[in-house]
Amino acid sequence: MSASTSASVSPVDEVLPSPRLLVLGIQHVLVMYAGAVAVPLIIGGALGLAPPQRALLISADLFACGLATLVQSLGIPGAGIRLPVMMGVTFASVAPMLAMIGAAKAAVGAGFQPPDALLVIYGAVIAAGLFGIAVAPFVSRMLPAFPPLVTGTVILVIGVSLMRIGINWAGGGLPMLTKVVDGVRMQVPNPGYGAAENLLVALFVLLVILAIVRWARGFLANIAVLLGTIAGAVLAAALGRMDFAPVAAAHWIAPIMPLQFGVPVFLPVPIATMCLVMIVVMIESTGMFLAVGAMVGRPVDQPALTRGLRADGIGTVLGGLFNTFPYTSFSQNVGLVGVTGIRSRFVTVAGGVILIVLGLIPKLGAIVAAVPVFVLGGAGVVMFGMVAATGIRILAEVDFATRRHNLFIVAISLGFGMIPLIADNFFAALPTVLKPLLDSGILLASIVAVVLNAFFNGLGHAGTEVAGAAAMAAEP
Repeated sequence: MSASTSASVSPVDEVLPSPRLLVLGIQHVLVMYAGAVAVPLIIGGALGLAPPQRALLISADLFACGLATLVQSLGIPGAGIRLPVMMGVTFASVAPMLAMIGAAKAAVGAGFQPPDALLVIYGAVIAAGLFGIAVAPFVSRMLPAFPPLVTGTVILVIGVSLMRIGINWAGGGLPMLTKVVDGVRMQVPNPGYGAAENLLVALFVLLVILAIVRWARGFLANIAVLLGTIAGAVLAAALGRMDFAPVAAAHWIAPIMPLQFGVPVFLPVPIATMCLVMIVVMIESTGMFLAVGAMVGRPVDQPALTRGLRADGIGTVLGGLFNTFPYTSFSQNVGLVGVTGIRSRFVTVAGGVILIVLGLIPKLGAIVAAVPVFVLGGAGVVMFGMVAATGIRILAEVDFATRRHNLFIVAISLGFGMIPLIADNFFAALPTVLKPLLDSGILLASIVAVVLNAFFNGLGHAGTEVAGAAAMAAEP
């Protein structure tokens, strides 16, 4: 690309050479893969699906992930934030979907078949996606309620919330595993969690990434996370910690067709519940978009936010049609944008294409899945810390000297955002219908920050002037 062309094209819209796009896209896919397939694994286990059906859920999920990512990053008329954003299934939908499965089993009794619940879930997902498309312009009008004080606080909470994922990755997954025995879900300790070998490999990956960032230049520095992950995977394989049996067992081709389980069933209560999840998704996505916009130097305005939220809705409709679940902007990949410094949205477009290919060729997906999560642990600490650091950088521009109440806004919002992370059962006595709202620390922090900012500074009020500007205003 010529110098004149480079000068006239925004870094966000720059199309990098194909080999670089491929490598950088693979890096994004590796970062999100474990999270992307977690929800279909959980739901498939709760339903008691046979292995071929579980494989179908995973392939369909990857395929729909790719489609939703293309809608969001590449954009279509009227939809797509057109920033480097990857899409994945939201964990906010897990608890409501498990409740739907339980209700279906109770209603049907001994004759229960997995599609009985899946078709109800897919009907609710499609309806929630259409709801998201319809309300996107109204939700985007909340943008003035997110001045730098609120934005910085929310992004800080996003980063801190993600850090739990990175730390658990380093430990070897989750400290407690979900097992389904005779249709009953139970939590059992993860015997390998926190093993010294897991921690050492995660530390090795972290050190490799830091060494590359410190001494490498150019493109090698941009793919530090990928190179660190590859180095960690090689070490894990040498230690006998990578299982390639699923790769050999996986099929080469798995065509994904719409509505493979049957025609969706639309019931009022599941639809209302999933629409509530959609509201959670849209508020969280607002924080993600603001974070990515800050990282790439393209502030998100109201029309862009409308397009981004509308793409969340379209992605969710695609999820219901292609045998999977609600989609949202994946927070794991936000930190990677900060680590690499690559602002081109076509990197995540490449990631979306790769996801589609992985969905259609399960054997390739199995190769990616063979990388143990503890290998990603060292990378997670770096990436998720970058998200938190971006929030801190935004807050550094806020006037805390002459507006001391801004400190209270940050402090209290951060505290509310930590509740779901620190105390899982804090809201256990409250109505179950509120669970999707109360389980999201990002949503709690957003609501509290917006309300407190409106109380102290006025809705959309600057209340967030940089310290220097406030000092100059105070001069005679």
